Amino acid sequence: MLKNKKIPHTYVIIFYIIILSAVMTWIIPGGEYVETIVEKDGIEKTELTFKYIDSHAQTWQVFAALFKGFVKQSGIIVFILMIGGAFWIMNHSRAIDVGIFSFLKFTERLERNVFLKKIGVDNFVMVIIMLMFSAFGAIFGMSEETIAFIIILVPLAISMGYDSITGVCLVFVAAGLGFAGAILNPFTIGIAQGIAELPLFSGIEYRFFCWIIINLIGIIFILRYAHKVKRNPKASPVYEEDEYWRKKGNQDVESIVYKTPISGWITYGIILTALIIFSILFPMTEMKVGNSSTSLPMIPISVVLFAITGIFTLRKSVHFFVLSLLLYTIYFLIVGVMGYSWYIMKIATLFFAMGVFSGIAMNYSPNKITDLFLSGVKDILSAAVIVGLAGGIIVILEDGKVIDTILYGLSRSMNEMGNIASVGIMYVIQTIINIVIPSGSAKAALTMPIMAPFSDLIGISRQATVMAFQFGDGFTNMITPTSGVLIAVLGVARIPYEKWVKWILPFMIVLMIIGFLLLIPTVTMQLNGF
Repeated sequence: MLKNKKIPHTYVIIFYIIILSAVMTWIIPGGEYVETIVEKDGIEKTELTFKYIDSHAQTWQVFAALFKGFVKQSGIIVFILMIGGAFWIMNHSRAIDVGIFSFLKFTERLERNVFLKKIGVDNFVMVIIMLMFSAFGAIFGMSEETIAFIIILVPLAISMGYDSITGVCLVFVAAGLGFAGAILNPFTIGIAQGIAELPLFSGIEYRFFCWIIINLIGIIFILRYAHKVKRNPKASPVYEEDEYWRKKGNQDVESIVYKTPISGWITYGIILTALIIFSILFPMTEMKVGNSSTSLPMIPISVVLFAITGIFTLRKSVHFFVLSLLLYTIYFLIVGVMGYSWYIMKIATLFFAMGVFSGIAMNYSPNKITDLFLSGVKDILSAAVIVGLAGGIIVILEDGKVIDTILYGLSRSMNEMGNIASVGIMYVIQTIINIVIPSGSAKAALTMPIMAPFSDLIGISRQATVMAFQFGDGFTNMITPTSGVLIAVLGVARIPYEKWVKWILPFMIVLMIIGFLLLIPTVTMQLNGF
């Protein structure tokens, strides 16, 4: 009888968590951290002090959590809808199908290389993709941006004989591994070290070592799973859900008529003109990597490359031109994030423009572009709703005034512990807090003013405290239901949350243990910057 019991829908699971959060507001006393100015050695400093306040027990508010969650996560929700609509236009052009087909043909040619054949071409391709996204996560904190790549890499993984979980691992999990082993991430390491009054990005040598270890373990785990699925596709926990992607990929690519309408050349001229104007307005771009920056002519470079590749791709087929628009969109995504501090609004605008210009290049009418965009929005709407519902969890805890109380209670548990135990408890605390405050920047601003001075009292370096924050902030982003990015990624990939948790939980346990082991040398060895 238990075997026939149906697993609750993702919406139901998240609503249960909202109810549990509301119950906590009745049990846990209210509290908040307030800023106080303290004078030390003649210098005034701002510190956070905790005080108890009346809690706001949540009742009917659980039903308003969806509305408030939508408001709180509105940026990510609109981002998902715009991305979905834009990619639907591009998907209708069959350009991505052509790109995947060409890529698979390319991998077949790579099989002729003796070295690559020995290690496995698929292994080589997947490792390169994962290392690239991991580097993005470690250097500039790629997170929300991974949502857009899910639509590309999940179909690619399916076409290579794997499943949607493998596709999510190639981009989202890889970026998460880099985020946890952050080297130069300004949104986590930069803020945490600044608050802890440490030289920005100091201790980079040991962080780089940690990044290598974390990625090595992660890549081995993912490759082993991918090979298991390729040997037996039905071994995948999402085999039934992946029927959606298999049907999309079963369209006969070789039946596509390769041609270039005049609208493709017109689109090329419009974009090239716009790029020339932008290159005049922004001749140099200050590309920031951690605490260092270099001025490079990134936009003028794009003008030259686009002018050349645009002609070659259009002469071949408009499908390859549309595919090149996707590649240049990714290029400008990197330039925008690293050079101009873009966030989801500008990134969504960039992909929206890509979708519209793809439709124009294919000679679609304005009405057809609009209809395709709305079809894409409709297709991905369920992912947006899940993000709004998950945002309600945070709303309930914040409105109930219990988040700061939870933090204060956890921080007091570290009294009278040894160094290894203390840094381990800091790690556990940061991990638990990440479940209710998934934003790394917000958590750094809230916890580091407390943890950094406390580490001085118990004889632990502030750098070790930052590392505990870094690991605690990074790993659970890949499993916590309060992460809007995770919920959005799973929604786009059509992976039920409960199946994702069941699959990734053993991996999370391994990573958390590795995180603790990597923290031990920070309190037992003399490391540079610690």
